[in-house]
Amino acid sequence: MLTIVSRCWLCQQSLYHPLHGICCYCRHHLPVLPLCCPRCGLPASHAVLPCGRCLNKSPRWLSITFVGDYAPPLSGLIKKLKYDGVMQLAPVLARLLLLRWLDAWRAGNVIRPQQIISVPLHHGRCWRRGYNQTDLLARPLAHWLGCYYSNKTLQRIRATPPQQQLKATARRRNLRGIFRCTESLRGQHIALLDDVMTTGSTLNEIAKLLWAQGIASLQVWCICRTL
Repeated sequence: MLTIVSRCWLCQQSLYHPLHGICCYCRHHLPVLPLCCPRCGLPASHAVLPCGRCLNKSPRWLSITFVGDYAPPLSGLIKKLKYDGVMQLAPVLARLLLLRWLDAWRAGNVIRPQQIISVPLHHGRCWRRGYNQTDLLARPLAHWLGCYYSNKTLQRIRATPPQQQLKATARRRNLRGIFRCTESLRGQHIALLDDVMTTGSTLNEIAKLLWAQGIASLQVWCICRTL
């Protein structure tokens, strides 16, 4: 009988649980996060109380859950998923996020969402890439947590220049009025999912739209938060 050995994406050693994608050793040795604000995710002096930045001007969500900084090795895995078509990495990265969220949930710091919403790509860019990497992350998470998920709940109705090419002020202008919600979300507890959060401009614009729909709560999930 032919046996195919699955290997860790980071150290290339054989995996005891092939579907995990990353071995226990590599997972436990991912770069340790500093104390981060539970609201914006940036380094802070307290891991439970909002930081001074958030007390001055809060983001439009109540909490953020992320795996790590946008730096190796996580940044390399995201680039493989996003630009190299290595779609097998989506459940691997989604599992890392799930484990981080479960830690926060068991500590009583977050509530269980009823629905996951992924940040959409414009249909033209999605067609050229062949997939939306955030959609691929959302599907296993919704399955594991028993949440509702549809990749049509939120739509990007206008193509815009990539955010990473723009400064913060231009990013905000770039995003005005480009999203549309296609479902009723009134009273729902929502988790908004993206692969990487940098300034938060995209998520803030979507959050503004979601609160206008009458949602009950909003938390942000991402694999990496640029620190």
